[in-house]
Amino acid sequence: MHKTVKLAFGSILVAFVVLGLKSLAYLATGSVALFSDAVESVVNIAAACVAVIVLKISAAPADENHPFGHTKAEYFAAVGEGALIVAAALLILREAYEGAINPTPLNLSVTGLALNAVASVLNGLWSWVLIRKGREWRSPALLADGRHLFGDVITSVGVLAGVGLVLVTGWQILDALLAASVAIFILWSGWKLIRDSVGGLMDEAVSPATLELIQNIITSQADGAIEAHDVRTRYAGRRTFIEFHLIVSGDMNVSRAHEICDRIELALKREIAGSTIHIHIEPDHKAKPDDAIVFLNE
Repeated sequence: MHKTVKLAFGSILVAFVVLGLKSLAYLATGSVALFSDAVESVVNIAAACVAVIVLKISAAPADENHPFGHTKAEYFAAVGEGALIVAAALLILREAYEGAINPTPLNLSVTGLALNAVASVLNGLWSWVLIRKGREWRSPALLADGRHLFGDVITSVGVLAGVGLVLVTGWQILDALLAASVAIFILWSGWKLIRDSVGGLMDEAVSPATLELIQNIITSQADGAIEAHDVRTRYAGRRTFIEFHLIVSGDMNVSRAHEICDRIELALKREIAGSTIHIHIEPDHKAKPDDAIVFLNE
């Protein structure tokens, strides 16, 4: 089993525990804001299940129908999670409206608030693990899950503070307003998650900092070549695809040209984890000095 899939299974377990704690907190207080917090945990379970399925697909090796691998499948999990988040936010908004029209007195339950606080701490720790490993393993699905959970932690802290304020002041309307605020924040998180994931599906290029690193590696390792141009990059889940044209002398033999390519490719793979490199070797009359991104010495 791939390590990303194991972590996704862990997310399912954590989400069930958190849902149980937050549901008990809602039942103890009757707060619609705590109900909204519990609903988001249902989304976490669904998202974690989707992540397990998609991560299994993305971990599959390249085959005849998918020669570049299956890593892009992770973006579908992230988009799906974003859609689930939006759906949960709309449900919370409906509950907030009902709570504003027919406010229900809250029960002062220290136990209920404590249960919600424990669930938030658990979510916070697990979100840190997912974000750290998602970045380390270049997994959009794990990163999406971790960021979503971190957003859940933020809303939970706000909910706890708000419910405490309601209990102190007696202003029941604050409970519904707080739930609506949580829903709006969740909507924004869902939209951002969908937007970022669509960027991956649209073959978004690497960041300017990563592109500069790639260019510097090419420059430092291409001794013997003349010029590199048309450097293009794209992300596909955990993989980074890099391609460019390398200009060499027209009378250079094939073996020497490939030695240069091998040296560049080895250096790029060492610095850019999970990278796939395609280098097009061309003779000097194909040079594009006006369009060259990286200039090299012969």
